Amino acid sequence: MTRVSRQTRDVVLIAEPLSPATVEALGPDFDVRHCDGADRVALLEAIADADAVLVRSATRIDGEALAAARRLKVVARAGVGLDNVDVRAATAAGVMVVNAPTSNIVSAAELAVALMLAAARHVSPAHAALRRGEWSRSRYTGVELYEKTVGIVGLGRIGVLVAQRLAAFGMSVIAYDPYVQAGRAAQVGVRLVDLDTLLAESDFMSVHLPKTPETVGLIGAAQLAVVKPGLVLVNAARGGIVDEPALFDALESGRVAAAGLDVFAVEPCTDSPLFDLENVVATPHLGASTEEAQEKAGVAVARSVRLALAGELVPDAVNVQGGLIAEDVRPGIPLTERLGRVFTGVAGELAQQIDVEVRGEITEHDVSVLQLAALKGVFTDVVEDAVTYVNAPLLAAERGTAVRLVVEADSPDHRNLITIRGTLADGSQVSVSGTLVGIAQRERIVAVNDYDIDLEPTDHLAFVSYHDRPGMVGTVGRILGEAGVNIAGMQVSRNAKGGQALVALSVDSAIAPEVLQDIETAMDAASARAVDLS
Repeated sequence: MTRVSRQTRDVVLIAEPLSPATVEALGPDFDVRHCDGADRVALLEAIADADAVLVRSATRIDGEALAAARRLKVVARAGVGLDNVDVRAATAAGVMVVNAPTSNIVSAAELAVALMLAAARHVSPAHAALRRGEWSRSRYTGVELYEKTVGIVGLGRIGVLVAQRLAAFGMSVIAYDPYVQAGRAAQVGVRLVDLDTLLAESDFMSVHLPKTPETVGLIGAAQLAVVKPGLVLVNAARGGIVDEPALFDALESGRVAAAGLDVFAVEPCTDSPLFDLENVVATPHLGASTEEAQEKAGVAVARSVRLALAGELVPDAVNVQGGLIAEDVRPGIPLTERLGRVFTGVAGELAQQIDVEVRGEITEHDVSVLQLAALKGVFTDVVEDAVTYVNAPLLAAERGTAVRLVVEADSPDHRNLITIRGTLADGSQVSVSGTLVGIAQRERIVAVNDYDIDLEPTDHLAFVSYHDRPGMVGTVGRILGEAGVNIAGMQVSRNAKGGQALVALSVDSAIAPEVLQDIETAMDAASARAVDLS
């Protein structure tokens, strides 16, 4: 029997034309192959040996393709939508699916504004008339955006960009989004309203919702019957959110003055009654069709493929460990990993039991990925081998560390709070808590061993537990100063006057072990730990 040689390099299959920067971002470590993903026979043959496949929108990765892909580990969609990828089937097959969720947001926002302007000023029919030799100025009198009210349906990333751009036109911006807090909307200058209010007040409307069973037909006959007369409506999000027959009737009746459409319920769409109306400007799903968006999408998914094939967590994965990673959960992933490393540094040993406690608003979503992030952080500075989101649970099992995810909606002091709490061999407990603050979602350590602090998790940290008495803070400063270590931040917390206290330090360079020992001795400290996150 002839033995088949094993592939020495992972095979990455590019099934559709992508920017040259995509291949450059993949680097030299892979066997990069190409095929025409729209040719079903060619795709099924080529995908059989692929470890990863990169697609755009023309290649269908469904159950049949996944069954043919014996080695497949990751499907990467160079764009936002995943209509052509069966995420459920991929999850069942243990295949990661990634996309580029922010690659086209500027392009999509700009197209929505372009459609709004074109519809308001009748650019498309006026252009067609001029090409027919007609000079019809009065026929195509439009309306200004200035001092009008625009309703944004869906205040996600693209919706926010559209709102910001239209505010620059002097428009009053309102929005409907049941998953956005009023305070967050106010931060970007938008008044949050219910859908009925938006329909009644909007002179212009722009749709920016994902397509889900709940949003299909959201703007239908009943809604269009009560909109403010003369509405200009734009849909550059997903087809089907605006009911097309109902929109046709509203445009014919004049209730809706004009529409700008980039998406349709069934695509490709080359034959629609809407195309016969002069008050409709339509484009063939061009939201992501800019050179910049295509390059950003290709580079983003190439980086994701590298991470996925290395066993790392991919921030842009839409399925991991069988579950979805919600947008609100993703910023907590790197924070949780850092908390895990701080936990190990403070504990000084491996815990027998680790609880990953997640509290607050994000518990409305699946937060199981934070357990993986915590374990990766806990073991990063414990084992010599590279720790990944794939092998971290195995490392815990091999070392007899029990792990539990604790989820509580109640979070009295913080919007969201992540705590890693562990029980050591002697029965004592160690805990580290962190949160994200502000619009920029800045990472903060807010508690260590139940001592309240407020410290940025910089590259070099130190934590000293001691008996509270005068002169101790000065002692720390003196010893670090003599060692040439600059203090960037310091927090002191205690459980009672004259009781146990904790000093938490952020410093500009690593603290040598002998310097840490000097601090511990001089303060007669119960423990002195340094943590290096660089």
